[in-house]
Amino acid sequence: MTDIHRKIGFIGAGNMASALIKGIVESGICRPDTISVSDKSEEALERLSSRFNVTRSTNRGIVSRCDMVILAVKPQKTAEVFEELSGSFREDQILISIAAGVSISRLRTLAGLDMPIIRVMPNTPALIQMGMSALAGNERVSAQALAAAKVIFDSVGETLEVEETLMDAVTAVSGSGPGYIFRIMEAMVAAGTSVGLDSDMSLRLVVQTFLGAARLAKESDKPLSVLRRMVTSPGGTTAAGLSIFDELGLEQMTQKAITAARDRSLELGKD
Repeated sequence: MTDIHRKIGFIGAGNMASALIKGIVESGICRPDTISVSDKSEEALERLSSRFNVTRSTNRGIVSRCDMVILAVKPQKTAEVFEELSGSFREDQILISIAAGVSISRLRTLAGLDMPIIRVMPNTPALIQMGMSALAGNERVSAQALAAAKVIFDSVGETLEVEETLMDAVTAVSGSGPGYIFRIMEAMVAAGTSVGLDSDMSLRLVVQTFLGAARLAKESDKPLSVLRRMVTSPGGTTAAGLSIFDELGLEQMTQKAITAARDRSLELGKD
């Protein structure tokens, strides 16, 4: 992995910041002493500094020291952070935000100057370097800066560059997607126990089935519909189960869920 030769600062030391720091350090993207992190939680800062040997700092210290600032706070906290940092940002800095729903134009207004801004929507599998992150930059972002951002997020999975107009849809599909999958897995584990499996056995069967199916979908050149038909013999057990999904409106329910999540992302941006 190529060293990106930048001082990187994280405002926020939650799960996603922790995952990114782990990916950066373990991939050798840059030295730990070039990474700084700030957070209200002293416990979170101590955990990261002791594990990865990164520098503990304050929000203002991050902006003062670093040329790439990664905003890793909840969307509702974004305005509060920028209010504290009023007048601190520089036009030559790169601001990366993973706050769901907060648009680039909103970030520019909060920053108070026209600077390079990259909006990113990662997801929680980044915690095990299996994440999916979508990136969108404004017109001030150079190809080099975008490439550096992709290197960082590639360290925790895969990246996809998109138009910002698609970010709310991305949030609904891949950002929130792990939550949908975990809920479906919970339901399958419970259903397994209802037909006679013990809970540990049902969980093991479900987790490996999802893992294997996802791996097969990723590595196969066949469309999902073909993979589905490969396991669905006419009149067989899979066909019986799928008929219930169709009867209860799985596709319509999924469409409504994705739309609701997309709409909530849009609302967060307005807030």
